[in-house]
Amino acid sequence: MAGTQHASHSIPISKLNMEVDLAISQIPNLKEFVSYLTQTMHSSVPGSLVIWYDSVTIDGTLSWQNQLNEENKPFFDISDGIFVNYLWEEDDPKLSATVAGDRKLDVYMGIDVFGRGTYGGGQWTTNVALEVIKKDDVSAAIFAPGWVYETKQPPDFQTAQNRWWSLVEKSWGIVQNYPKTLPFYSNFDQGRGNHISVDGAQVLSTQWNNISSQTFQPFLEYVDDSTSKTIEVRVDFKEASFNGGGNITFKGTLEAGTSFSTRLFSGQLLTGPLPIYFTYSVKSEGNSQLGLSLELSSETEGKKKLFLASQGTNQFSSEVLLPRRLTTPDNAPGWVMQEVSIAMNGYTLTEIHAVCYKQQPEITNTTEYFAVLGDIKISTSSKNTEFPPSTSWIVNGQDIEWGTSQGSKTLSLKISWKPEDEKGPLFPKYNIYVEKLSKQSIRTLRGTLESVREYIGVAHIEAFYVSQLVIPSDTSSLKFIIQVCNVDGASQNLDDAPFFQLDVQSSTNILSLLFGCLPSLVKNIIAYL
Repeated sequence: MAGTQHASHSIPISKLNMEVDLAISQIPNLKEFVSYLTQTMHSSVPGSLVIWYDSVTIDGTLSWQNQLNEENKPFFDISDGIFVNYLWEEDDPKLSATVAGDRKLDVYMGIDVFGRGTYGGGQWTTNVALEVIKKDDVSAAIFAPGWVYETKQPPDFQTAQNRWWSLVEKSWGIVQNYPKTLPFYSNFDQGRGNHISVDGAQVLSTQWNNISSQTFQPFLEYVDDSTSKTIEVRVDFKEASFNGGGNITFKGTLEAGTSFSTRLFSGQLLTGPLPIYFTYSVKSEGNSQLGLSLELSSETEGKKKLFLASQGTNQFSSEVLLPRRLTTPDNAPGWVMQEVSIAMNGYTLTEIHAVCYKQQPEITNTTEYFAVLGDIKISTSSKNTEFPPSTSWIVNGQDIEWGTSQGSKTLSLKISWKPEDEKGPLFPKYNIYVEKLSKQSIRTLRGTLESVREYIGVAHIEAFYVSQLVIPSDTSSLKFIIQVCNVDGASQNLDDAPFFQLDVQSSTNILSLLFGCLPSLVKNIIAYL
């Protein structure tokens, strides 16, 4: 975890760990290597960092100093920072800051979350070390936060994870605020789940992991005493998702005329003269309603609150805006999409809260509350994203390999695509589907190839590898569809998406070809003999 100077979710960081004894004659070579690596990283990957780990000293001895001092400072001077070993004492952050001078934020004091000799004990007291580090104005390097998962902390991973990171926030604060720029989009995906949805329709129903699919995560506040709140809030993987595999689920009890609010995001978004649009998807039960509360501030006008309410209500003191309801796809039952525009020139959006409340007048007397927030988008336009037509892409199939597995034909290949115009746009995400077209469907529909589109994965570059795809025996061709997805969460209509079509090799044709060659093969063998 870096100090505020380097706080970012996207900085490429290389930690250089040389835990060996070296002949002192090799130290000049090592320094030359560290310097060259740092310079090359900067030129090749702008914004990247090379961090030296506190290990071998300037005399070639493997000796962890647990602070920045003259023994390891020469390596610090030619890199972007130092990761100080975990066994430091209370005064070491201050001593390191003195040695670093103007570069004190480039000193990262190590904390081992497993608590193996680390200051403060790590684990559920990791915040003890963080508070000392923050007081002395250096940075922190948190090692092995997977401790929560690896040691199966009760009561469950999601609850324990939220509890642990709340300790970090309380002692360290929030160093990365978002949204800062537009468009801003989050479907609360953590890169894992039990299903995947696209525009409200579930396309995959098995467990999966893909860290590249993560989006911005909400700043949910953890409350130690669960009895003090009426609504449980969590990033959830079981309830239906609108896009990806995540969502925020709100579940509990709520009396009529009352509300429950929780923070989603802390931002630094300066608004201009043009309106900005908030679009969000909700699925709820009964008379449960879910809205958004926006907190804005201006140096001249002070603070202001806006409440985006999907149903008319007079129970809130802040200004209420009624979103318009957007059309949702037919295959997204239960999902409601809301959109509202605001024009607050010169204001900064500082916080976004979710607000749970009940529809008025009451349609039932129950106090049960349940709602799911699927995604949220903030943009400068209400228009749908315009994607390049399928004809503007060049799509190729490479390394095509046919095989068999348990009696079924299989296919492996690489699919790649690029804009026909080399200056054409590239996108952050592509959903990949396959249509397995049978001879019967082609014959019956005369070219209108209607069949089941099977989701097979996601790509974050312009290539996708298919491995041992099982092909039904009556399949005559395969159509691989690349659904283009924009940074604002929009997905291209599948009928307009680029694709790669491949005829399936017929085993009958292969055998005919083989037997057709036999006479020539026999003649050649006889002639050779």
